[in-house]
Amino acid sequence: MSTFIVAGCGTDVGKTLVSAMLVSALQADYWKPIQSGAPSDVDMIRSYVPKCCIHKPLYSLKAPVSPHHAARLENIELKLDKVLRPQTKNTLVIEMAGGVLVPLNQKYLGIDFFMRFNARWIVVSRHYLGSINHTLLTLEALKMRGVQPEIVFNGPSNPDTEEAIVHHSGCKVLAWIDQYPEINSDVIRRCACQHFGSPLLKC
Repeated sequence: MSTFIVAGCGTDVGKTLVSAMLVSALQADYWKPIQSGAPSDVDMIRSYVPKCCIHKPLYSLKAPVSPHHAARLENIELKLDKVLRPQTKNTLVIEMAGGVLVPLNQKYLGIDFFMRFNARWIVVSRHYLGSINHTLLTLEALKMRGVQPEIVFNGPSNPDTEEAIVHHSGCKVLAWIDQYPEINSDVIRRCACQHFGSPLLKC
């Protein structure tokens, strides 16, 4: 079945929110191989999409920092060489930790570890000072590795920023997601159908 990887132009841009909408829209499984910090994104997904299948993280690290740093703080070695996609007949949504060039250990950047899953890549961008640069760098890093990523803009719209990112990257925009005052399972379900219902999935 299909595999989607949800990446971000940085931290706290809405990867878990978008992952939840994809899981809901596609009736997919969810997997975040490496979790750093609390609250756990796994717990958020469980709250947003209660009936979905969640695959256990490889590592759940306590500190809200880069995985390589968080692992060192706990004296843990992240062993990633032989990691495979979880066995499932269902579509799988995989959420990254941090940005695509975040180091996981001495050997792997996030982007290089996740490339093994032969997936469709979705980059979440949220508007802030510097987000054009961060988003374009993220998209460029993926394209240099042979990936044609798609973009989801999350939060209050900024047409000038969005136009610049699309123009200079040449990447397709999959969805524009508004900012919601409260996020719950009902909001996720409605937004999943609205933003990812077609052609990604028939509602």
